[in-house]
Amino acid sequence: MLNPFKARLLVCVCLLGSVLPAMAADRNLIKTLYHSDFDRNGENGQPRFTLDGEVGIITATGNTNATTFKGALRSEHETQNWANNYSTEIFYKESRADDANGNEVSTVTAQRFFSYAQLDYKLMTPGQRTFIYGDYENDRFNGYDYRASLAAGWSQRLWNEEDSSFRYSVGPGYAFVAPEEGTESNINNGFIVRASGEYHYEWHTGARLRQFMSAEVGPDNVKTRSETALSASLFDSLAMKLAFNLAYETEPLESAKGLNTETTVSIVYRFF
Repeated sequence: MLNPFKARLLVCVCLLGSVLPAMAADRNLIKTLYHSDFDRNGENGQPRFTLDGEVGIITATGNTNATTFKGALRSEHETQNWANNYSTEIFYKESRADDANGNEVSTVTAQRFFSYAQLDYKLMTPGQRTFIYGDYENDRFNGYDYRASLAAGWSQRLWNEEDSSFRYSVGPGYAFVAPEEGTESNINNGFIVRASGEYHYEWHTGARLRQFMSAEVGPDNVKTRSETALSASLFDSLAMKLAFNLAYETEPLESAKGLNTETTVSIVYRFF
């Protein structure tokens, strides 16, 4: 019998599998993926809303029995005064092996949920903004029940050219942590300074490179994230994405490692 978490994953996969063919559109996904960074209309105040879905599944049987799933939804919402970004990610990995009695035993080795939203308010000078940021993380194996942070401050696009763009944000904030039962720690549970930077480059072939980095600096801990992603178009609204993610913190709990890396190959679909 499927446990509730795997049942939800199966439902998500089935829904995506039924929706993708029906929503194919005559457009180039790679030219529009993260396209607010290249679209001048966004600065001119024309409304826009996009939604991208990402799915990666690896299943192994035989000598090795394991299942790995990664799913994500990303959205950009542009209005006359606001430029907003939303993202939700799920990562799950399970291994199966026979015990001494020959019974199959399942072991979950990764289970993480991460979501964030950043709202940028446009100022009179093009490219200059103020922002509000919030995120929530629930990782079964990092020693916390959950972690969350809020931040606000200054955001700016340093340049926005035909083939590349770069933007950054920096400001003060507050981090909230809830250690697992039996674990006492207030590391990074307090005021922080958050900074992030995002770089995009597009080749004439339509392939895209995205480099994102962020850091949350607190009195006891520094938490950093990095994503390097290369996307290549398959069909009109379908692309393949190769990504390398890195998460590092200087003072992890004793039950967790400070450095975590993740390499994924996934399919990205633009709903609209």
